[in-house]
Amino acid sequence: MKSNTSGLCKALLAVAMALVLAPVGASGAESAAAGAKAGKMEDARARDWLARWDNNITNDARNRYCDREMGEEIGWLVAPFLNGFYYGYAATQDPKWVGMLVDWADALIKRGVKEPDGYIGWPKGGTGGAVSEDFYTDSLLGEAMALRPIVLMAGEIRKTPALKEKYGPKAEEYIRLAGQVFEKWDKRGCWREVKDGGVWVVPAFGIDPKTGQWTDGYERRRTDGFTNPDNKENHIACWLIAMADVTGKPVYKERAEKWWRVMKSRLRLREDGKYYVWNYWDPAGPWDYKPDGSTRHWVGVHPNGGYYGIDVEGIVTAYEHGLVFAKADIDRLIATNRDYMWNQQVTGASFQRIDGGKPDPRWAKSPGVLWAALAPYDEKLRQVFEANHNPASWGGLSATPQHLAACARQGFAGP
Repeated sequence: MKSNTSGLCKALLAVAMALVLAPVGASGAESAAAGAKAGKMEDARARDWLARWDNNITNDARNRYCDREMGEEIGWLVAPFLNGFYYGYAATQDPKWVGMLVDWADALIKRGVKEPDGYIGWPKGGTGGAVSEDFYTDSLLGEAMALRPIVLMAGEIRKTPALKEKYGPKAEEYIRLAGQVFEKWDKRGCWREVKDGGVWVVPAFGIDPKTGQWTDGYERRRTDGFTNPDNKENHIACWLIAMADVTGKPVYKERAEKWWRVMKSRLRLREDGKYYVWNYWDPAGPWDYKPDGSTRHWVGVHPNGGYYGIDVEGIVTAYEHGLVFAKADIDRLIATNRDYMWNQQVTGASFQRIDGGKPDPRWAKSPGVLWAALAPYDEKLRQVFEANHNPASWGGLSATPQHLAACARQGFAGP
C-alpha cells in the first residue's frame, strides 16, 4: 500500500508552519474568560476568513485522501479535513459540515482490515515509527488523530436533536469503533505505566504479508516497543480526552492524565525560571535502550519547531480539563513563546528555536512557531496569529474554523 508521498510532505511541512489553534474541550466559562482577556475578532475579517476557508477546504476535499490513505498518513492527511469539518460545524452550525465528516469517516472506516486478533486496523508497511518494511502494522497516532474529530462530532450529534434524527446510529457506530480501537492498543501491550505516569509505545511486531499472521515479536508485545515522541503522545492524549468528554468513561481521562504527568516531568526551567524548554523525545523505560545501553533515538530539542506547537496544544487541553497543569504553567509557556522565541514583529512574525539554537537548513523557516493554542490566553499572541494566518492554507483547514469557533464562544455570533 503506497502513500501519497507529496501529500505527506505537504502535511509534515504544515506541522511546522501551521498555526494550530485552541485545544479541544474548553468550557464555556474558560472560553469566556479567554475572550475577555484576548478581545474579539473583527466581524469583517471573520467573514472573509470563513469564505476563503470554505472555498479552500471544499476544493481540496476532492483529493479524497479518505479513500486511500493507511497507517500514520491517516493522521497527517485525513485528520486535517475531519478536523476542518468538525470545527466548520462548530463555527457555523451548518449541517453540511456534519455530512462531509460522515462521508469521509465512512470512507475511511469501510477500508478497515480485520487483523489476527480480531480488531480492525488500517495497516501498511513502515508506519508509526521505527518498524520494519517487512511487515504491516497499524498506527495508533494515525488512528487517534482521525478518531478525535469523529468522536467529537458524534458528541455533537448525540446532543442535537436534528442531527441525532439523521445521524444518530452513525454517532453510536463511531463511538463504539473508537472504544474498540482503544481496547486494541491496550491489549497489544502498547500502554506502559512508568514512574511519572504512563506512555504509549510503537509495537515491534506486525502482520506478516506472506502468512497474514503476527510476526514473532507479538509474543514480546508487553516488553518490546519504542516510546512515541512527545508530540505523538499529546495527539493521542487529546483523542483520549475527547473520548472522556463524549462517553464519560473515566479510563480515557485517567490515561490522558498519566501521559500529561510524564509531559510535565519533562519540562525544564531556564533563564532563572522564566521559560520552559523540553526535548522532542526522552526514553521512558528499558525498551527504549539498545543492548549496549545507548538510547534508541537521539535525545534533545528538535530543530522543527512545529512539534512543540503540538505539545503546547496538548498541555493547554490538559489545563482546560483541570488536569496536571496550572495557570502558572500556561503563563510560563506564554512568556517562552512571546518574550523569548518571538521576533517582536506582529506583521512578518517569526520565532526562534525553543532553546535558542541555530536553525537547521531542513526547517530554516520554522525553527520555532507561534504556539497558537495560547492565543486565547494572551492578547499579543492572538494579534500575531490573526495578522499572519492564511485561512486558505493547508494548516488553515482546521485552524481557521477552530479560531472562528473560539471567537463565536467569546461573543462573535458568526457571519
